[in-house]
Amino acid sequence: MSSSTSSRYTAPGRLGDPGLTLGTDPRTDPALLALMATIGLDQPSPPAPDPSAMSVDELRGAVGAADEGFTGLYGAIPLDAPGDVPTEVEISTVTINGQGDQLPIDLHIYRSHGALAAQPGVVYIHGGGMTILPTRSRVHDRWCSDIAAAGSVAISVDFRNAYAPGGNTPFPGGLDDCCRAIDWIHRHRLELGVSSVVLQGESGGANLALATALRAKRDGFLDAIDGVYACVPYVSGGYLWDDERKLRELPSMIENNGYFIDCPMMGLLVATYDPTGEHAEDPLAWPYWAAPAHLDGLPPHVITVNELDPLRDEGLAYYRALNRAGVSVRGRTNPGIVHGAEMIFRAALGRLNRWVVSDIAGFAATLR
Repeated sequence: MSSSTSSRYTAPGRLGDPGLTLGTDPRTDPALLALMATIGLDQPSPPAPDPSAMSVDELRGAVGAADEGFTGLYGAIPLDAPGDVPTEVEISTVTINGQGDQLPIDLHIYRSHGALAAQPGVVYIHGGGMTILPTRSRVHDRWCSDIAAAGSVAISVDFRNAYAPGGNTPFPGGLDDCCRAIDWIHRHRLELGVSSVVLQGESGGANLALATALRAKRDGFLDAIDGVYACVPYVSGGYLWDDERKLRELPSMIENNGYFIDCPMMGLLVATYDPTGEHAEDPLAWPYWAAPAHLDGLPPHVITVNELDPLRDEGLAYYRALNRAGVSVRGRTNPGIVHGAEMIFRAALGRLNRWVVSDIAGFAATLR
């Protein structure tokens, strides 16, 4: 490349212009931006404080405020999109015993009204950095109902968040619940009417889906899982790395920082999920650190990332690691959208939302 050509190159996003916002970045999908602007999400929020400088009570307060804020967003955001077709979905709940002395776990089951034959099963694990957001919310219910309407049985796992008003449950509490749930679902496929079992989640839910597969391999119950479909995975734990390391390993953390989510806020969730930092490179806590020996022999995976997401590059890194390990894996990058937008902002992205839901159901159907 000539010097004159290189001098005209501008790096994307905030790598090229630190002053860019979601509202001024020319890559942003216009329909998504219009919706986000109506609720003030086109501009970055003030950065969260450094968790290392916070007391335990201050950290809990900050994470509790994040939980309240995102729960409020999920409760208020419009969800209906042009082209939606009315569907009837039945929702029921089964409660299973936790492992050992752990609390019972609710499994919320979504099935199309009148479905009689066995259908592919999609076990949904919700996002929130393994730390915040309720299992039952308007956004999560709509997502699972859409998956059910697309021809699958969706089963949502009410795992323990790392944060709760009554007391924290750090790693591996939520992972324990997901592993217990997947083992129970596998052993009850016939009565649940599922012909395959695919783990699916977004963000922190994708972390738990990927980590459940890793632990299933380690602990000898990998036959319980037919596939994994991970959207916008939150898997590195490196959100408070210095800029030099981010640029070297995962530059999207700088390129897209503050576009809907930001690294300082994610650092607060990391400090809640792994308070001592002793699991910083444990693949079961942060699958980014999985070695080829951890990945070899895993079932088929799909990894999707979004162009304007700070987490984009860690999802791509995990895709590449699976590919190098010989795992059957398919990847996709969704241009112009932020973290989790295909689910959270479905009112602006109805066509993409329906395509992703159909792809999840289709993936599960190929494994039945």
